[in-house]
Formats: sequence, structure tokens, C-alpha cells
Amino acid sequence: MLGDGFAPELERVRLRPLEARDAPALYTTYADPETSRYLSRPPMTGLGEAEALLARAQAGREEGHGLQLAIERIGDGAFLGVCLLFHIHAESARAEIGYTLAREHWSRGYMAEALPALVGYAFGPLGLNRLEADIDPRNAASARVLERLGFSREGLLRERWIVAGEASDSAIYGLLRREWRAR
Repeated sequence: MLGDGFAPELERVRLRPLEARDAPALYTTYADPETSRYLSRPPMTGLGEAEALLARAQAGREEGHGLQLAIERIGDGAFLGVCLLFHIHAESARAEIGYTLAREHWSRGYMAEALPALVGYAFGPLGLNRLEADIDPRNAASARVLERLGFSREGLLRERWIVAGEASDSAIYGLLRREWRAR
């Protein structure tokens, strides 16, 4: 199964596969309009949506086209957010990367600690050659996270998403394995 054996413990956080017990924390995270502001879907409105997300995450992991991981604080086991690889295309050795951090944990460096481990896994054991990210260009914090990892902004797709009646653009970022290794 995708991600078996990948559960790194870093300085302050560990990454682990999402579990059924994460449903309430996932719901709380994705129901927050501020946290969900720049996602390509509206805020969650019920716990069932989080449970459905968990089921899709498990199926993606079993089928080898997605890996969603909880970001958990080591000190107290608090659920901080998620990071994921999805739309994994084995033949082209590429995937998309995504991440969401619960608002109460913003600006504490947790994502800067978690994502390098996920990128290293993608370019190491998974053997990927390219990672892509699709972010709302208004999300400056997300752009900074990607740029610190070495991603380059490659383009802008205008009005790509319509969420709750609002059209938004997509800034497309990319990172190649050779660029990651050269850092």
C-alpha cells in the first residue's frame, strides 16, 4: 500500500496516514471558512464530509494514486493538519502536492517542517520526477511555503475554480527532482 513504512518523526511533528479517529479534527479544520478560503471546495458542513474524505484517502492509498497524511504534534498528539500527494501518475513520475493547516496552528513553522519530509519521500522512495502545486494566487503564505521548498511559479490559469459562486485563479508551481537534489 502506498506510504507503507513512511511515518517520519521530525523535530516537532510526525506524519502518519489518516485514520478514522481524525474525522472530527478534519471536519473542524475544513469547516473553518478562514482555513478553507483558498481551497477548491467550499467549507465542510457536516462530519459526514470528513468521513467521506477519509474513505477516499484510504482508497487512494490502496490504489496507489494518493497519499494523505496527518500532521501530528509529537508533544501532545494534537492534529495540526494534513499534507498529501495526489493525482499520482506513475508513468510520468509526477504528482500534485497539497497541504492544509488548521488556523490555530498557522505561523508556527509546522508546515515548513512537515513538507520537506513529504517532498523527500516523493523524490526518493516513490521515484517521482516532478511535483506540482495548484494554489490560489491570493494565498501569499502558501506561495512562500512552496518557494522555500524550491518550487517555481510556472503559470497562471485564470478563473479555474468556481467555489460558492466565486471564480478564482490558479497559480501553478512545479519542482523537479534534480532541483530538489541540487538544493
